[in-house]
Amino acid sequence: MSIPLDHTHDPAARSWIISANAPDTDFPIQNLPLGVCRRRGRGTAFSIATAIGDAVLDLRGCADAGLLDDAGRAISTACREAALNALMALGEPHWRRLRHRLFALLSAGGDDEASRRALLEPHLWAAREVEVALPAQVGDYTDFYASIHHATNVGRMMRPDNPLLPNYRWVPIGYHGRASSLVVSGTRIRRPVGQTRPEGAPAPIVGPTRRLDYELEVGAFIGPGNPHGTVVPIDEAESHLFGLCLVNDWSARDVQAWEYQPLGPFLSKSFATSVSPWVITMHALAPFRVAAAARGAEDPAPLPYLDGERNAARGGLDVTLEVWLQSEQMREAGSPPARISRGLFREMYWTIAQLVTHHASNGCNLRPGDLIASGTVSGTALDARGCLLELTWRGEQPIDLPGGETRAFLQDGDEVVFRGWCEAPGARRIGFGECRGRVVPGVS
Repeated sequence: MSIPLDHTHDPAARSWIISANAPDTDFPIQNLPLGVCRRRGRGTAFSIATAIGDAVLDLRGCADAGLLDDAGRAISTACREAALNALMALGEPHWRRLRHRLFALLSAGGDDEASRRALLEPHLWAAREVEVALPAQVGDYTDFYASIHHATNVGRMMRPDNPLLPNYRWVPIGYHGRASSLVVSGTRIRRPVGQTRPEGAPAPIVGPTRRLDYELEVGAFIGPGNPHGTVVPIDEAESHLFGLCLVNDWSARDVQAWEYQPLGPFLSKSFATSVSPWVITMHALAPFRVAAAARGAEDPAPLPYLDGERNAARGGLDVTLEVWLQSEQMREAGSPPARISRGLFREMYWTIAQLVTHHASNGCNLRPGDLIASGTVSGTALDARGCLLELTWRGEQPIDLPGGETRAFLQDGDEVVFRGWCEAPGARRIGFGECRGRVVPGVS
């Protein structure tokens, strides 16, 4: 699927919601991300909404008022749900009609602007007053390992002479994660307890992890799925993608080191995975498509089922990603979070389309609302490494924080904040919002 640019991508377009026109907002009218929220403290049901500037528009209220009828009955029905799954299942033509309708309602100008404002204002909430939830009911969650820079760094720690295993350049590596412990941004992260074997110890011990880490990732929500026993051809993979979000795949590195052989991650990662609340649709991301990352002379061409001209030419996404950290000491001193890394999603070895195609290549059925994560986004520069395991090289080279603190791994009270945005010549900057989580003492 190739999404053409249209009037909703016009960088000169403005909204009558003034905050949406600020140059640094994540949510201008060219974005229109979708999520699930409700007004805090009122005990009402969660509702599908779109973020616009410093406000959110309640789409259930709009649907009930007939304001989405022009987008079609299926859209109006899906927008009355408490999660995005039904909307995700509808497919690209429906998503485009919803985007066009929201753009028309929220655009500045025209003889009907005053009447549109009067109709929408009862359904507008201040973003600071809402409580967010996971955007979808996630039936399955798969985490990949799509950054060759991350894979090489981690491999070098364990196998200095042979860091990258021979299968990496041929097959997208992933594992089936735990959907039940996905949590929305802002949820406190309890330090997990696990079994570890300290260096030199004769036997393992059980206790709180001492090497808690974050992993900077991008998530992709599946739209229409594929029937069991069928495949998703590479040229059709993006028709199954609804949109992207930010993902923090929290990891207990000492637990992981002890348990990962021979079957891979288990309790070291299943305790929590944070997800940002706003899904940036593939329509909003259309101006920021780039070529898939160039492969080196030593890299084989992808096998035919993972190779396609469209994917090679436009399979990448130009997203800048940052990690910020604020310790308890910094918070008490009134110091803001400090940026500790910045990476580029366009440098990933495997594209999102290749991950979708490979996932279904054995006949596995993907379903609306399934979440696929990219794996840690890392680059070649030191400050482009997407986790503390890499940044501190297994804790041997701690990083400095403002106020004289250092970090090898996360301590209780640390809050990790992910931010992401897209910029391109001739396009309006759009953002992902934040994915944040604060570490608190261990599970009981």
